[in-house]
Amino acid sequence: MPPSPDRYYDRDLSWLSFNALVLKMATRKDVPLFDRIRFLSIFSSNLDEFYRVRISALLAVVTIEDQAETAAKTLLGKIQDTIAQQQQLFGNTLRQDLLPALLENNIHLYYDEPVLPEHYEYVSAYFYNHVLGFLKPMWLEAANSANIFLENNQIYFAVKLINNDGQDIAKYAIVNIPTLELPRFQCLYSSGVTHIIWLDDIVRHHIGHLFPGFEVAACYSIKLTRNAEIDIEEFPGDLIMQVESLIVEREIGLPTRFLYDAEMPGHLLKVLANYCQVVPLEMVKGGHYHNLKDLADLPFPPDRPQAVYEKWPAVQVPAVQASPRLLDTLLEQDILIHPPYHSYDPVLRFFNEAATDPSVNEIYVTLYRVAHGSQIVQSLISAAKNGKQVTVLVELKARFDEANNIRWAKKMKAAGVKIIYSIPGLKVHAKIALIKRKHLFHNDYYALLATGNLNESTARFYTDHVLLTTNRGLTSELELLFIYLLTGEQPGIYQFIPFRELLVAQFNLVSSFEALIDREIQHVKSGKPGKMIIKLNNLQEQGMIDKLYEAAEAGVSVSLIVRSICCILPGYHENITIHRIVDRYLEHGRVFWWYNNGDEELYLGSADWMNRNLYNRIEVCFPIYGKEYKRQIKHMLDLQLSDNTNAVLLGNNLENIPVPKSDGTELVNAQSAMYDFVKQLY
Repeated sequence: MPPSPDRYYDRDLSWLSFNALVLKMATRKDVPLFDRIRFLSIFSSNLDEFYRVRISALLAVVTIEDQAETAAKTLLGKIQDTIAQQQQLFGNTLRQDLLPALLENNIHLYYDEPVLPEHYEYVSAYFYNHVLGFLKPMWLEAANSANIFLENNQIYFAVKLINNDGQDIAKYAIVNIPTLELPRFQCLYSSGVTHIIWLDDIVRHHIGHLFPGFEVAACYSIKLTRNAEIDIEEFPGDLIMQVESLIVEREIGLPTRFLYDAEMPGHLLKVLANYCQVVPLEMVKGGHYHNLKDLADLPFPPDRPQAVYEKWPAVQVPAVQASPRLLDTLLEQDILIHPPYHSYDPVLRFFNEAATDPSVNEIYVTLYRVAHGSQIVQSLISAAKNGKQVTVLVELKARFDEANNIRWAKKMKAAGVKIIYSIPGLKVHAKIALIKRKHLFHNDYYALLATGNLNESTARFYTDHVLLTTNRGLTSELELLFIYLLTGEQPGIYQFIPFRELLVAQFNLVSSFEALIDREIQHVKSGKPGKMIIKLNNLQEQGMIDKLYEAAEAGVSVSLIVRSICCILPGYHENITIHRIVDRYLEHGRVFWWYNNGDEELYLGSADWMNRNLYNRIEVCFPIYGKEYKRQIKHMLDLQLSDNTNAVLLGNNLENIPVPKSDGTELVNAQSAMYDFVKQLY
């Protein structure tokens, strides 16, 4: 069947549907109070990135088109209406639900109200001693209009001023709120209540100090979001210098959203639009406070443990703990871990042992998003200093992590690590590592293959899977892949495609997935059952969607677990179901399970089914061979498909429909059940 627009959801509307589910978590009474506030923060942070990355392209299309009504303009209108509705729910949830709930817990968050008399002295002293020196008032006058520049996603006050000499002539100024330099919140105490005041309000209550001779007539919060899209396709010369330059360009990019207090009068809005060079399409009404992603930093009183999720200590792997040398243990058995349910220690130990083992002579790693204080990178630096040949491919095009990756790349290079920077036209998104260790007259090979980044910080709240293995088929193909990454030349020990066990984007990943789907179709046509379970972060690529449609039409059961973007139509066929789960951990692992007439086949990997992942990146998906590890992953998939507490079904109009449950139905929370499952594995 030829592609048709009504066969696919719009990716941006689908993403907004996912963010609506994040927001929904903030409205739920069964979620602990401070975690509800954290979900508000995540929603706000997600929306900021959406404006920086996605809206910019749509605005550009709308701007250059001449027709009064175009598809892009219609889509932009739907997006803006959807966001406005979500923002309304956000504000209502915060003001009418969460602020009263905080008060019930003896926590008072100041919200558009005067400072209590008992707090005057502290607030005033904090302003004059700590805040004042960071403020930079800017007059809005024609003479200095070139000097007015609002930094990306920073908060400012637009201030209306009247002369004290009685002349009714208004002047306008802009004042920064120094949230990068100072905490957004300050705690105050009185009468057994914890009071929390915004930095914004500390500035607001003293803003007259900045304008002697004037009366402050009004003060409104504003924020400008700038385009963050930077593309590097060809990079002659110094790549680091080019990326650093592009990072600077990103921060001064064109506006994609001008967020302003909805109470701001129209004449002041026109003045600001002129100075900030924004058009009506980019102007968005907001509330009294902006950058509500900072709610994640709201001070949490430690004497209220019921206000946050119960701690789940990461489970240790006995085979690792009992082993004097992990590398020796891996010669006898594979190890598969499921962070954050499992401790990330085996990954750290894998690199630590490689750095210090005298028999290890070579280490190869790809790094996409690196922790700011990365122990893994420190191990690689130590390995190089210990005389080992260490080669690291650092992806400098990992959006919003470019600067951190550059910082680590420079440190590693200075320590003697061989650094490879990207491939023209491709991002290396694979999460892989390979160790060569001398043993008698040959080398033993050790592989790490993962669904998530080699990042011990995100491993605490991203659900992923990491395989440590010495399987010769996997390690030999991984070595071939590293040869390609280092040289840019396709390894050719086979006539056409060098990979038979690994699925690698740019080589065999798409064709292999298509063949796996076709095999299930053939089973059904032969009178046998056909089933597949696909778990992804995002599903957008139309070719893969068409293959899923084809499978469903043939009678294959297609169960999808898609966290975010999902462009497939759930109502297209009754054989397709789409689950979403938003819970305390971010669902991140990509899992591909095929029934194969009872001879089940399972792959894990880094690849979502997006155009960018399948055609513009190096991705790796890898098989799981051991029966026990297959059983573990399949059980986790079954738990997620059985979740009837936090899981939803994606509806025909992008609505998130709670999984139906009848009276007496056992409640299943997949993440809680998976933690219990991991605890009893060993």
